[in-house]
Parts: sequence; structure tokens; C-alpha cells
Amino acid sequence: MGWYASEYFKKKAEEEGLFAENIYGDAFSREIKEVAIDAVKKNFGKADLVIYSLASGVRTDPATGVMYRSVLKPLGKTYTARSANPMTGTLEDVTIAPATDEEAAATVKVMGGEDWELWMDALLAADALSAGAVTLAYSYIGPELSQAIYREGTIGKAKEHIERTAKVLDKKMKVIGGAAYISVNKAVVTRASAVIPVVPLYTGILFKIMEKKGLQEDCAAQMYRMFTERLYAGGKVPVDSEGRIRMDDREMREDVQKEVSDAWGAINQDNLAAYADFAAYQNEFLRLHGFGYPQIDYEKDVEV
Repeated sequence: MGWYASEYFKKKAEEEGLFAENIYGDAFSREIKEVAIDAVKKNFGKADLVIYSLASGVRTDPATGVMYRSVLKPLGKTYTARSANPMTGTLEDVTIAPATDEEAAATVKVMGGEDWELWMDALLAADALSAGAVTLAYSYIGPELSQAIYREGTIGKAKEHIERTAKVLDKKMKVIGGAAYISVNKAVVTRASAVIPVVPLYTGILFKIMEKKGLQEDCAAQMYRMFTERLYAGGKVPVDSEGRIRMDDREMREDVQKEVSDAWGAINQDNLAAYADFAAYQNEFLRLHGFGYPQIDYEKDVEV
């Protein structure tokens, strides 16, 4: 699905007279970094903005050739929580055993900031960044009810690492008058988040509450707000005490989280629709994979 989405995006951009280029390969490798830097120099001369957003379950360290695999597990103790099957909407209790030290370290190697720093080091060394260039990586914090599996779990350790990396990169970027930021985003429907226990059910509840309050925004709207109201609004970029751009401000409002907590305590299979807009969640999940579009005839034969 990723290939089709990327190719279609490129096609639509070119139809609008805009530039887009797809590079296929192992984004963790030195070779693809070289290819990408060559493309930047050929097409733009230098880059003004570098967004690091790389989702993968495995990473081969380019220095050692060792492959690491990430896990979505709690740390220290077994985790049991209510969740919802993203395809069926069936509520179920999920139990996950804690990660080993080796699994936790491997998750940081895959999902932490090491590769982001390698990318930026390569771009700086190649003189491929313009004066005042900015680099940005995405993160998430989330509510108290998901902390044990998220921020306090293996993925949380990786997020902490990438947030520490942002501070290291910010110092490096100062050499060219640039900066490095973390954008802490609101909960959205992604392939990765769909397999994290609690998250699908929480997201369905959150969507219903934020829609009712007029606060809901999809991925594109959230990023538009981040660019126009935060990153490029003019003046100093507003950040929290840790230097992070907080795009989860609407999600984490006290009134929103209070209603989420109340719904979480009351929800069951019979009243799912009353407390959660799980249909909206499922529709977003289907659309990620190219399904759920009424204008498409999915019974029609196509050439692969």
C-alpha cells in the first residue's frame, strides 16, 4: 500500500506543477542517505526543512550490520488492559508480558533518535542544509491510561531517546543558524498505533469527544496548524519546558481528558457507539490501506 500511496502522491503533485520524488530503499542505510542527499542537491541545492518520520519494526545498524527488532511491551511487569479490535470493534482484554532488557534496548535502536542523528550528520557534512534550516521529528505522550504500555513501555524509552536526540541536534544545527524540534502530536489512526493495546479504543472515545467540542482534526489539519501557527508563524517557536512543540494541546485539555476517563469507566460492548465513534476510527483505518472510499469499485478487475 505504501508504494501505491507514494506513487499517487507524486502523480498528483506533478499534475499541480509541484515537485515530488520517491526514493525506495532502506532508509536506515548509508547508501539511501547518499542517494537522498544527491537528490536534494540536484533539485534544490540545499534543504530548508527535514522531517524525520520513519516507522519500521526492524533496523540494521549500518556500522555493524546487526539487525534489531522493536517490540511493543511494558517494562517491569505484565500489563493487562481493555482494548478494541480495530477491524471488528470487539472489546477484549489484552495481556502482555514485560520486555527483556535486550528487547528494550533493541526498540531504542530501531525507534530512537540514533538514525535521525546519522541523517542530520550526513546532511551537515555534505553542506546540504541551508542557513536557518530546521529539522523536526514526531512524538507522542498520550493519556495516563496508556502510560504503562506507551511512555513507560519500550516505545516510550525510544520516544525519550529521540527527544534527547533533538537537544543534541539543536546544538549541531545552531552552527548554521538552524534548530531541531520534537512535535508532540495528538492521537491519530496509524498502522502502528492500531496494534498498541488501549490505543484503538481510546482513540475512538477521544474522536467522539473532540468532535462534540469542535476540536477534532485529522492528520493534515494538525500538521497545517503546526506549520502555520507554530513552526513558521513568525517569531520564537512556542515550546514546552522540554523544548517540544505541543500539538496535543487539544487532546490533553483537562475537560477532554476528564470526559475520556468517564467514558472509559462506563463503556462496554453494548454501549460502545454511545461513548466512542469507533466507526470513524475504522473508516480512517480502512482508508490508510486504500479501502472505504465510496467512489471506488473494489469489485472491478485491475492490472497489478
